[in-house]
Amino acid sequence: MEYARRAQEWAKGKENVRVEVYDWEKLHELGMGGLINVGKGSDQKPCMVLFTLNPDEDEGIRRPCIVGKGITFDTGGISIKPTSGMWDMKYDMCGAATVFGLMEALYETGYPRRVNGISCLAENMPGSGAYRPGDVFKTYSGKTVEVFSTDAEGRNVLSDGLWKAGELDPEYIIDLATLTGAVIVALGNQISGMWSNDDDLAGNLKSAAERSGEPVWRMPLNSQFRKYMTDSAFADIRNGSIGGRAGSSNTAAAFLEFFVPNRGFEEDGDKIPWAHLDIAGSAWGPGSKARSEGENPLFQFGTSGIHVRTLHRMITES
Repeated sequence: MEYARRAQEWAKGKENVRVEVYDWEKLHELGMGGLINVGKGSDQKPCMVLFTLNPDEDEGIRRPCIVGKGITFDTGGISIKPTSGMWDMKYDMCGAATVFGLMEALYETGYPRRVNGISCLAENMPGSGAYRPGDVFKTYSGKTVEVFSTDAEGRNVLSDGLWKAGELDPEYIIDLATLTGAVIVALGNQISGMWSNDDDLAGNLKSAAERSGEPVWRMPLNSQFRKYMTDSAFADIRNGSIGGRAGSSNTAAAFLEFFVPNRGFEEDGDKIPWAHLDIAGSAWGPGSKARSEGENPLFQFGTSGIHVRTLHRMITES
């Protein structure tokens, strides 16, 4: 996949940068069913790209891990999108683009400490081998997912990325994803939705975002939304809510939270601090260039590079 090739090319000759790629065979070896199932309908097979900046620093110290959704093109799969909802789906990898951009920015500004990044990459296509509504698959965590819609694919790939992030015993996990259209209805195109299991992390992230001109708004994460996603007769969780479209950005976040492990993967262990940024609106400016004139220059027509600045500020100032 081109993203993986470019990441490896960027890392060449940089002693303090490490890039590892989990290819199709490695995904199968590890049992990363979220990535495998979303990407198996495409000739361009999925992969996971793992970035480490300053890998030899901070031994034994918990450090941040940033996880990005990287759907390189999203047709919706078998649950196919209409043309009007598909033409701009090359932008569905903007979470992974932010991870790469952040790593580049930290490197170029000489940041001396370790930071981990994980990009979950797949093309969601309706091929003869594609996964289907009604399928049940096992994720990297061992937890099973019932497929309600193949177009709810971003959360599936992130399930593997979040669990992998937990293996690194990070200080905190922040994921970014162009996850739901509902967040655009709620917050428009210049504010990202934020969900978190930790008030301190949420406060620090919100402060860094505001000072970077990339505002976020905290959204609810409660037992109602969790119940809507875990009510499956066939699996541990379903990738679509029994409540339909109601609160669908919140139920998507509840799905992701299900794959954030406790410290040490202990059932009664402390939760790893985690925040989810739904950048479906803020990652891509709407309309034509003319219609964007006079607005925040970070949100012109096309991709915005959203939250590279926020995360750079948050990491370097902590």
